[in-house]
Amino acid sequence: MLERMESGASTEVEDTARARLRSLRRSLGWSLDDLARRSHLSASTISRIETGKRTISLDVLSALARALQVEVNSLLEVHRDDEDVVIRPLPGDGWHGATTWPLSRPTSSTTAVKVRLEATSEPAQQQVHPGHDWLFVLSGRIRLTLGEREVTVEAGEAAEFSTMTPHAIDAIDAAAEVIMIFDRDGQHAHLHRAQPDPTTP
Repeated sequence: MLERMESGASTEVEDTARARLRSLRRSLGWSLDDLARRSHLSASTISRIETGKRTISLDVLSALARALQVEVNSLLEVHRDDEDVVIRPLPGDGWHGATTWPLSRPTSSTTAVKVRLEATSEPAQQQVHPGHDWLFVLSGRIRLTLGEREVTVEAGEAAEFSTMTPHAIDAIDAAAEVIMIFDRDGQHAHLHRAQPDPTTP
């Protein structure tokens, strides 16, 4: 399949990969420059790939898949009986040293993620954005800071709050695992603005 793509022939597989790359990038709210920084490719190269003006090689496709935190096969037309139902999450970097696993598709109207928070000596920085966040603690304990207020949420407990209130979450004493659900504003605030630029030393 990849050999056909590298030959330069325009195929249905290649067209599907281009459409999925463009759709994923836009659903994440990333510009061409944003994806370029994360994939270590040029914005012009990505633009030419998305518009069909450049063939897609395996090394370029792999770099884009890593940046978008998806498997290469998910960008190609690989048929699975359960592909429209089952999500196979890959771990990625989140905010404040957290590890995140996406539990919903990038095109969903709401975002669900599993988050592993490591206990740190420095508290997470509070942020504000439109909408509401909902979380459920799978294991450990977390400190939910809402402005001047601190709330401890134990394993098996849930919390919901307005994100227009300055907020942050931290693991207490040891690592904690949390399921979080938020809307598109929350996704952009928590999962993308907080990610470090990989070109920054």
